[in-house]
Amino acid sequence: MIEHDVPPGKLDHCQITGSDHLNLVIDLGHQPPCDSLLTAEMLDQPEKTYPLRLMHCPESGLAQLDYVIDGSEVYYPDYPYRSGISKPLEVYQRAFADRIVERFRIAANALCVDIGSNDGTLLTGFKGKGCRVLGVEPTNIAQIARNENEIETIQQFFTESLAHEIVRDYGHPQVVTMTNVFAHMAPLGTVMRGLVELLQQDAIFITESQYLLDVLEKDQFDGIYHEHIRTYSLKSLVILFSYYGLEVFDVERGDRYGGNIRAYVGRKGVYPVTSAVGELLALEDRSGLHTPQVWEQFRARVHENRDRFMEFVCQVHRRGELLAGNSCPGRSATLLNFYGITPDLMPYIGELPTSLKLGRFVPGKHIPVVNNQRIRDEQPDYLVLLAWHYAEFIVKRLRNEGVKSKLVTALPQFTILSE
Repeated sequence: MIEHDVPPGKLDHCQITGSDHLNLVIDLGHQPPCDSLLTAEMLDQPEKTYPLRLMHCPESGLAQLDYVIDGSEVYYPDYPYRSGISKPLEVYQRAFADRIVERFRIAANALCVDIGSNDGTLLTGFKGKGCRVLGVEPTNIAQIARNENEIETIQQFFTESLAHEIVRDYGHPQVVTMTNVFAHMAPLGTVMRGLVELLQQDAIFITESQYLLDVLEKDQFDGIYHEHIRTYSLKSLVILFSYYGLEVFDVERGDRYGGNIRAYVGRKGVYPVTSAVGELLALEDRSGLHTPQVWEQFRARVHENRDRFMEFVCQVHRRGELLAGNSCPGRSATLLNFYGITPDLMPYIGELPTSLKLGRFVPGKHIPVVNNQRIRDEQPDYLVLLAWHYAEFIVKRLRNEGVKSKLVTALPQFTILSE
């Protein structure tokens, strides 16, 4: 079997098939890890940056970074992302749990395990349906899950050995989930072997990740950052699971992350494979997703959009008008660093008062993250919605709060909104 674990450093072969035939998707330069926000004291210290290039393997259909950072550096103890503070995400995850319990008739008291469980928001949905729940989360967000949401959580990285411990101490789960996590783990082999250990008989694994076809169709280069080691197509998932006696038996597309793929996985032959799998594989082929030509066109569009946006930003600056940012998702660091937006062009980014990012600075460009109250107080001339994938929800909230700024999105295309 191909060795699917990869060490930190240069990655010059496909992590799924081992092929060294890789084509460039885009080179975003050297950047720091997107969620390594800085304190004021850290601004006077050296800052690490790493290559940020996405490559594509036509054989497997996988897109992947060509440089891997050690997971302990990316997911450090004080990692600041918290899923529960985003109302759209909270609603989405609760609906996710409801649907899974209903569709697969998950019995009360069945064990549901969420890997990369963050503050336990998803698991609260399963818990509300009477399921036993267990989270696996390597950062200190695990303490919030335990203390605020009362979700039992193991504060470790998921590995094959941890899977054995879970089975020993809790039994086999009926449902295992990873939402925006399965693309993040460099030791993919130990993760897959751990999943095989957990998934017995008719147990199901459900993974959601950013979808490569949406990256292409919406030019969303900002979803490329060091946490996202891999960006999956359906083709790549089908091939990967086949190595381990597992198969994708159903698939859905959604709008989370600006476009996501939800794959339902079980032991081979246990569940009938739906027509949706073949239909989406055919769509990937028709779109040319696995050809170098479409990625050449993608790069050209990204560069053109950057030029248009930066021309606008510089014009605003020359006129002496104020342009600020709203929301600071990890993906915003990729955009700000690649575009070259500095604090003189965007003096601050507003965040929710519950955000763990307040008082810190965006890695690379060092733009301060402040309480959204400052936006309401100063009413900047323009406000860039950096969480553009939640634009509809954010626009309504800002207007309800009395924000009168002209609202701008940089992606999927640079747009000054009419609202």
